[in-house]
Amino acid sequence: MISCLIADDQAMVREGFGALLAAQPGIAVAGLAADGAEAVRLARQTRPDVVLMDVRMPVLDGLQATRELLADHAGHADREAPKVLMLTTFDLDEYVYEALRAGASGFLLKDAPAAELVHAVRVVAAGDALLAPSVTRRLIADFTKRPRARATATVGPPHSPLTPREEEVLTLIARGLSNAEISDTLVIAEQTTKTHVGRILMKLQLRDRAQAVVFAYESGLVTPGE
Repeated sequence: MISCLIADDQAMVREGFGALLAAQPGIAVAGLAADGAEAVRLARQTRPDVVLMDVRMPVLDGLQATRELLADHAGHADREAPKVLMLTTFDLDEYVYEALRAGASGFLLKDAPAAELVHAVRVVAAGDALLAPSVTRRLIADFTKRPRARATATVGPPHSPLTPREEEVLTLIARGLSNAEISDTLVIAEQTTKTHVGRILMKLQLRDRAQAVVFAYESGLVTPGE
């Protein structure tokens, strides 16, 4: 059973998402929060598998709430941190990049179809990042507008023993390619690509594909506009 917590200051959104998810087999709603502070409090009480977190909320915004939730689990291997799925509007929210740096596993548009919402919860709960290639490309475009002085790795060790092939794969991930597209580009099997991605995450001590994209740009492995 996947336990979910929904945090959004709009009652219609959180209650609507809650009713939808509660009706799905294998998914339970642990609670509803109207702001980030309440989300952190409820998450500590209920220990959900997935938190749907609005970016902009009163009292405590989604970014800081995400940082606090993940900080609670830092250094505790026996306590798995909840997967955070950020909720945003149709136009890419200016804070989404920072949300991924904070440790979110991806984000979902608030006007996404019901089936997409349910799929997103299951994907994130399974430990995968919900970051479509098209979204990655938009994040890249956002990164190019940022000061170059910020290109300092903060999500993983600055020097990691990646093989040349793994560096190629990481570069292509950062450029927005899916596993299938990476396989076609490098002329390798898709399962081989998945293996490389897994090793990259392990070596760089990253949670998921989303943080791999952030790492590639902030470490300077990939330069926007290349």
